[in-house]
Amino acid sequence: MPEQQTTIAAPVRIEGVGLHSGAPATLTIQPAGVNQGIVFVRRDLNGAEIPAAHRHVQKSSLATRLARGGASVSTVEHLLSALRGLGVDNARIDLDGPEVPILDGSARPFAEPILAAGIRSQRAERRYLTLRRPVSVSLGDKEILAIPANELRVTYAIDFPHPAIGYQALTAGITGHDYAESIAPARTFCLLRDVDDMKRSGMVRGGSLDNAVVVGDEGVMNESLRFPDEFVRHKILDLIGDLALLGAQLRAHVIAFKGGHRLHAALLGRMLASRASWDLVSSEERLPAEHLQRFAHLTDRLLPRPVPVHA
Repeated sequence: MPEQQTTIAAPVRIEGVGLHSGAPATLTIQPAGVNQGIVFVRRDLNGAEIPAAHRHVQKSSLATRLARGGASVSTVEHLLSALRGLGVDNARIDLDGPEVPILDGSARPFAEPILAAGIRSQRAERRYLTLRRPVSVSLGDKEILAIPANELRVTYAIDFPHPAIGYQALTAGITGHDYAESIAPARTFCLLRDVDDMKRSGMVRGGSLDNAVVVGDEGVMNESLRFPDEFVRHKILDLIGDLALLGAQLRAHVIAFKGGHRLHAALLGRMLASRASWDLVSSEERLPAEHLQRFAHLTDRLLPRPVPVHA
């Protein structure tokens, strides 16, 4: 049987503060009808709607910001990651301001109440954006590559000039249970030496050790890490959130080296502009093994070291 689209079974209300604004932020995730996708609704701006779509990306540096007309919403990536990682296709997100709350800096505080509310199937078939040929983007020494696959798989590597982070790499398949257990809890992070510059730029006004892993000269300033490789897991979390802006669930193996929101957005733009590189297909349509084998040699092209696979 073809897979069906999904939405949440009941509304979910979440309160917190905005990471960059420092202002109180409240949102409610509402069920939505079939083929609606994920839409942000600014209730403080007469219900202005901003679809979670790449064409509405206005800024993608330290966070992803969407804008349509005179309305915008920022720091959307962790919430979008939770929705996409748990397989939610359709949802309306009512907000009372311009920023999604940061909560603890991970996607877990979004994922847990979504799972508690429940996810229900809808009477419409899910369509997958299935990549048929490789698409890649490079920005300086940063590079990202997507190759054909019959499921979403992510390989990510980072290399920071700080001994507390250094080189970390991981490959993960993205399914609801694995995502909730191994990706959603990974928190955003920053170097202490960068905090003053960000504050001077009007950013991270709501930042603290309660919602980010901060790395100082002597190492991690928080009490502990949730995973030894929490830093690269959070990069995977961010990428999943940014991939949600494709508007359909993706089937591809995405490989990133030294990436970030800007590189993720560039990949989406390149992919959507290359219409011959993908098809929208049902869950039952699979690429043949011989087609996938044509591109298998590309999986090791970007990364300087072998990558562990998270089961």
